[in-house]
Amino acid sequence: MKRTTYTGSRLREISFPLGGIGSGSIGLAGNGGFIDWEIFNRPSKGSYNGHTHFAIKTNSKDGKLLDARVLMGDAQKNFAGTGMGLTSQSMAGFPHFRCCTFTGEFPIAKIDFEDVNFPGRALLTAFNPLIPRQEDDSSLPAAFFEVSVTNTTNQPLDYTFCFTTKNPWRDSVNTASIDGNRGYIRFGRSDNVPTDSIEYGELCAAVDTGCESNSPQIQEYWYRGGWCDALETYWRNFTEYDYLKPRHYSSTDTANRNGDHGSLAVKLSAKPSETVSARFILAWYIPNNYNYWSPLKKKNADGSDGADVTWRNYYAVLWKSAEDVVRYALDDWNRLWTATDSFRKTLFSSTLPEPVIEAASATLSVLKSPTVLRLENGKLYGWEGVHQNTGSCDGSCTHVWNYTYAAAFLFPALERSMRELDFDYNFEDTGRMPFRMQLPLGRGRSGFRACVDGQMGGVIKSWREWKISGDTEWLCTYWPRIKKSLEYAWSPDNPDRWDADKDGVLEGRQHHTLDMELFGPSSWLEGFYLAALKAGAEMTEAMGEPESAAEYRELFARGSEWSEKNLFNGKWYIQKIDLYDRDILDKYSPGDRDVTGRQNPYWNSEAGQIKYQIGEGSEIDQLCGQWHANIIGLGRIFDENNTKTALRSMYEHNFCRSVREHYNPWRIFSLNDESGSYICVYPEGTEKPAIPIPYCQETMHGFEYQLAGLMASEGMVNEAVELVTSIRDRYNGENRNPWNEIECGNNYARSMASWAMIPILSGFSFDMTKGKIGFAPKPEVMTEGSFSCVWSLDCAWGNVVITADSLTLTIADGALPLRELSLPFSAEGTKLEIDGKPVPFTADGCRVLLCSACPVTDSAVLRR
Repeated sequence: MKRTTYTGSRLREISFPLGGIGSGSIGLAGNGGFIDWEIFNRPSKGSYNGHTHFAIKTNSKDGKLLDARVLMGDAQKNFAGTGMGLTSQSMAGFPHFRCCTFTGEFPIAKIDFEDVNFPGRALLTAFNPLIPRQEDDSSLPAAFFEVSVTNTTNQPLDYTFCFTTKNPWRDSVNTASIDGNRGYIRFGRSDNVPTDSIEYGELCAAVDTGCESNSPQIQEYWYRGGWCDALETYWRNFTEYDYLKPRHYSSTDTANRNGDHGSLAVKLSAKPSETVSARFILAWYIPNNYNYWSPLKKKNADGSDGADVTWRNYYAVLWKSAEDVVRYALDDWNRLWTATDSFRKTLFSSTLPEPVIEAASATLSVLKSPTVLRLENGKLYGWEGVHQNTGSCDGSCTHVWNYTYAAAFLFPALERSMRELDFDYNFEDTGRMPFRMQLPLGRGRSGFRACVDGQMGGVIKSWREWKISGDTEWLCTYWPRIKKSLEYAWSPDNPDRWDADKDGVLEGRQHHTLDMELFGPSSWLEGFYLAALKAGAEMTEAMGEPESAAEYRELFARGSEWSEKNLFNGKWYIQKIDLYDRDILDKYSPGDRDVTGRQNPYWNSEAGQIKYQIGEGSEIDQLCGQWHANIIGLGRIFDENNTKTALRSMYEHNFCRSVREHYNPWRIFSLNDESGSYICVYPEGTEKPAIPIPYCQETMHGFEYQLAGLMASEGMVNEAVELVTSIRDRYNGENRNPWNEIECGNNYARSMASWAMIPILSGFSFDMTKGKIGFAPKPEVMTEGSFSCVWSLDCAWGNVVITADSLTLTIADGALPLRELSLPFSAEGTKLEIDGKPVPFTADGCRVLLCSACPVTDSAVLRR
């Protein structure tokens, strides 16, 4: 069975997010139910929206009811803390299917249903468009469903599919309409809620019967009553009548109004062995957002606080209502489905190891979760993750989002927008950049100190965005701020004195993603600095500033040489610090506080040591700068031989095949006999600080993906796949949700580091400023001498297929301005066709050189 196929107890924890980028989502449970209604501008883990569900019934041609059941499998969770059993909203109390198989290949989920008492095989297909480069179509606030059934009997039968949705507001007003073969129910609120209020919202459910002559059935309202009157009446209506009974309540009839349900249905006839289907969609429109975690109020004329300052979700800029979204989605369904399924097929048909594909696709779901927002200007903003009902750690935190590579390759314009927001709103004249951006845009900046890996990461990512897009004009716009943020390292305005003596070595107080400060050089943060200097040198040169380029390169050379001599201990890279020297701390203000507000947190008077340092430990991110460099083509940051030695040591010491015998006072992401890679370990013969670096014993997935990716890029492919498999085995549906990797909250952004495994294993190289692209897949990911993989840049995306002496580059969307193609074999004696036409070129070893940029819109084929 494939890793992406789930049955039985492996359905238990599944919640597959259905929603757009920055639009919120609804969770499709493993058994076909609907949970996690996170469409109201904030998280809502574990929530239901009434009795929202699909149901199906079968009638013989003479009208006799043969079977009726909800389109769900067995409930896998039976715990209810109230002591009153499972909630009826789970629909577990209704007839349902005994056999249920969930296939989750994000962004598409399919659930197969079978039961000995049901005359047919049912299938629910669910998705929301995810189309590389098409960020607006990928941001639709909607869930798409196709319900189909195959008649497995020898008699013609009638099947009725029914979709019920609850109006989530107490002052509910449902409005039904029919337009040909489409039926709609708008779920809104009473008219006294202004459309610009944060309380305003609406849903719209729709069905497309697929045939003009087949009119949809609509029950605008369920029966209103007390107790279980509504649910009892609905099921009796559905099973005892051939068609849904119409029901309407006027807006003035408010008796027993408390969030009305409404149902849409379609009746289809199927011959023996015939499959029939219908399409349903649910869209939401909660247009007005605000900062609920740190409110900013408008001021009244008398100076008192007024209403919250709000902004509109970007989808509310694109569409004017939930019904507007539905009509767009139904009209363009075929295009949206085809493009989304094309991406899925391209990704999952790759010859990459199955756990790698699973990880890369599953963590893409973060983009469709409440972790991500698209602001009114369309730009991308992110939490680190989300808690049950609130976001976790706001501000597009730079030191967390450093690790994410999914949007950078699949939605480059959105990733660039994060750089733009950072340099537009977080930049200070000194070069200091807070690592959390405040909302709404334009309010005061965070006063906490700058973060080394976050700020240097911003320089590295700016280089990446430039190379992925080839947009030098964009770089020109932001270069003065990029440059000053880099030079903040040695600026006299930097109170943390990162590189105060400007020798290429970080020695000051260095805040970082493990939420405290290091004092003294470490390869981890030094690697970010060195990579930023190397990227900065090339950007500076492109900006016509050769003196600065030379300065950065000289700093890089000095820092690199010093690091190899002082930070590599022969087995791994360390932090150079005297833990017993309190004078190190006294250089800085005695009134310092940490991120939790504690004062003077660093001196351990009992042990006579500085707290929260790496010291001689083997830290998982010790070569993170090299990981970035290998992905984006920056070249060597650390010595190659030392790097490989350190990686072998981390595989031996940081990776643990069973955590059962290890203690962990921190958050628990691996337990019992699960495996994982520890943040920092102290092998025999090393001194472990009395209180080491925070999260020392945790196994955080984004860091683990970083380590796996670096291993793969440095030739340790099998070990890398073992680490990735270790992570994904912790998310097998029975133990945890495969589409919700956690860290400081659910749907954690850092896990999108997994996408980097794809360019790493495919040996993908790119430089769109020069029209360069190339592939050099690792031998371990070739299948019978052939390799296939997805690739994506700002200009285009597609598939590449490589054999021993051929390369076929297919364009799925866009146009690739090709000037140079790098191959995993010699270009001598080969012929090139672009879009079916021969193209002359110069062969230079493994490089194909064109005399000028040639746009590839269909394919580029090179063969002997």
